[in-house]
Parts: sequence; structure tokens; C-alpha cells
Amino acid sequence: MYSKEIIVSNPTGLHARPASSLVSKANSYESDITLQRVGEDDVYTVKSIIMLLALGLGQGEKAILAADGPDEEAAVNELAEFIAGLTE
Repeated sequence: MYSKEIIVSNPTGLHARPASSLVSKANSYESDITLQRVGEDDVYTVKSIIMLLALGLGQGEKAILAADGPDEEAAVNELAEFIAGLTE
């Protein structure tokens, strides 16, 4: 398993449109990919729009992005950059 702490910079957080984009990108990886709000126990799969919307990360919130599988390091690093670049 490989993980990295991220900060959501998108002014509207991970609402429907950016979450949908993230799910599409995450589904291009073989690894299981999750997000977990820092300080909480619940873990959400990044490959499900419903799960990401349930997580409800807002601007400035910290989360742990983690992946477990054959492309875990690439998945975490590339998705972390993708999340940092979300601007809508």
C-alpha cells in the first residue's frame, strides 16, 4: 500500500463535477484507491461517485489518498496532482 496526504484546493471541494472527473481518472488504474478524511476512520473508494460525494471533502480539507495494487505508487502520485489541479 502506498499513500499520501493531500489538501483539496478546489474552491467548491469535491462536488459532483470534479468528483466525476476524479472517478474517471481513478478507474484507469488497476489498484484499489481510497480517500480518508484526516482524523476520521471512514474510508471511501475513489472509483465510486456515490462514495466520493458521501465523503464530501470541502476546500482546504486534508485527506489521505491511498492505493493498493500493481500501479499503486503511480495512481497515488498522479491522482494527487490531478486533485491539486482541480479548479471548478
